[in-house]
Amino acid sequence: MSPVLFFDPGCPVPYSRRTLEQAALGGTEATVVRIAEALDAQVMQHNRGEREGRYLPAVDDPRVEHLIVLRDPRRVRPLCARFAGARPYLWLHDLVRPGSKRGRRLAAAARTLADLRTTLICVSDFQRKQAEAVLERAGVAGQVHAITIYNPIDDALAPNGADVDREKLVFLSSPNKGLGFALDAFAAIRRALPDMRLCIASPGYKSLRAAGVARLADRRAATSGVEWLGALPHERALEEARSALCVFYPNFVLPETFGLVFAEANAVGTPVLTHDCGAAAEVLGDARQLLPVAGALRRYERTARLLPGPLRPMLVFRAERRGLFEPYVERVRAWHSARPRVTVDPRFRLAAVTERWRALLNLG
Repeated sequence: MSPVLFFDPGCPVPYSRRTLEQAALGGTEATVVRIAEALDAQVMQHNRGEREGRYLPAVDDPRVEHLIVLRDPRRVRPLCARFAGARPYLWLHDLVRPGSKRGRRLAAAARTLADLRTTLICVSDFQRKQAEAVLERAGVAGQVHAITIYNPIDDALAPNGADVDREKLVFLSSPNKGLGFALDAFAAIRRALPDMRLCIASPGYKSLRAAGVARLADRRAATSGVEWLGALPHERALEEARSALCVFYPNFVLPETFGLVFAEANAVGTPVLTHDCGAAAEVLGDARQLLPVAGALRRYERTARLLPGPLRPMLVFRAERRGLFEPYVERVRAWHSARPRVTVDPRFRLAAVTERWRALLNLG
């Protein structure tokens, strides 16, 4: 048994290195695989039935020295009881804004985390500041140590000279991260630039219907410039990003705590068109790829959620006439003529991130 154990108490389905290589996988799960492989650690998953190398069903083992619990602060105490003597860590991946559902969970567990001397691992400074605000309100500021360790991208990820299709935009994320709004904004882009296409892929955990965008899934997509790619393996998703004018990700609905898609797109030379919210500015570090989140955008999204599907095109039309989508049109038109050169922060490379983990766990 490795002295380092990652325990995932809430993954939708079991996953492993094979999943990362052969199927679609979300950013959190992909990060766990990369770090566990780099540290030669083991991963337990609450819903795994059979062992697959270092990926294990949930069992007790007293030899664990470092127990890293993913996401859920409620699971830290019971897991510490199962792995007695292990030093606990809580690895956050989700938004924990004070007062939010996950923020309230963290606040409710704050005293327990302090009593167990739990280290809180955050994936960005943006997320860490949210967590520290929750801990301060809970009265345990300074008693729970919170640090930032970024999510990793592969060391070898780089531009490869692939041809760029300047008529192609890609959306590479879960549909609940603003896909409905992205489709509305793309409709305006399409009317201004009729040859543009939007290719959409996601990890597959959230259905289109649950995200409220099933209206475009079949027949209408063929006439709207939208191409549904489904759930793609990681390498295929990177190929789509390499060949696109940009990753079109106008998401302010569910801000990213890190945004692996940001880092990976920039690493292969593809710019991202997104909003200055969450960790976007921290990861991209390039104002050309960011648009402000105007109050009108939030009002539009709130209204759109309340409208029946058949009425949404009317809302899009009215918003377009008021110029709501013009910043996207202008940016895409400008990049169509001169696509910006982008680079990735070396702190996000797997080697650098692994060293941060080794230092935290005293692995030498």
